[in-house]
Amino acid sequence: MSDLSLRPEIVRELSSSEDFGVIQKELTVFEQLFNQAWLRKSIILVLIAVAWEVYGRYLDNPLLVPTFNDTVTALWGGLKSGVIPDRTWTTIVILFKGFAAGVFLAAVMTILAITTQVGTDFLETVTAMFSPLPAIALLPLALIWFGLGQGSLIFVMVHSVLWPLALNTHAGFRAVSPTLRMVGRNYGLSGLMLVLKILIPAAFPSILAGLKIGWAFAWRTLIAAELVFGVASGKGGLGWYIFESKNQLDIPEVFAGLLTIIVIGLLVENVIFRTIELKTVRRWGMQN
Repeated sequence: MSDLSLRPEIVRELSSSEDFGVIQKELTVFEQLFNQAWLRKSIILVLIAVAWEVYGRYLDNPLLVPTFNDTVTALWGGLKSGVIPDRTWTTIVILFKGFAAGVFLAAVMTILAITTQVGTDFLETVTAMFSPLPAIALLPLALIWFGLGQGSLIFVMVHSVLWPLALNTHAGFRAVSPTLRMVGRNYGLSGLMLVLKILIPAAFPSILAGLKIGWAFAWRTLIAAELVFGVASGKGGLGWYIFESKNQLDIPEVFAGLLTIIVIGLLVENVIFRTIELKTVRRWGMQN
């Protein structure tokens, strides 16, 4: 026997689908395109390039601001001759060494800080001391200690990466809820295993933010250091290419070097870090 026969006081009226109105509206072609982040960003880049071209033509002074077309022509010439790829590779190799060393030291310091009180006091003290120091200000000392070579560049890059990454990672560890920590301890985890299996996954959004900041600082510091003394181990990078072009008044080549730096930054941010973000914190539901 149905519920209606048992409870005659209950009245249920069936509603047709027309009574609900529009449940799901199909997006227009414009709305579908506008929802694509890559397309929106591409439009912004195109508008910047157009504004650059218009301003360059209006100024009509290649020694100050060459047009976007002249810059791309110079960039294409540097790519065909192999100069820009060679200088870029030199810079990227040094960047990878310095960034990897900075990440390793930041990991050691934050693990010690989160597992011992002495480590926490040490990290907070040295961070307050050295984080405000601009990395490029340490370059003269680096030249005295390590000479005119990769060692000096790696030293200033480690300084650029270490403190923002350590601060973000430590803040992320401290923000992990006590419940998660108790779950890890209930499974018998402690020390390094607790950090690896509980704290790092839970704090990964902060760690990823620290990696992004550290990468940006390291990239800027390396280019600035190459502009100061340029050659490392007898071979110059992108910064030295810009410096040489400036001395020869090849301003389109200067802007071509700057454009190369910008393109690499866009690729790292929107390809490498974006992929890591999608496969980790987005998939885990830790970010919108």
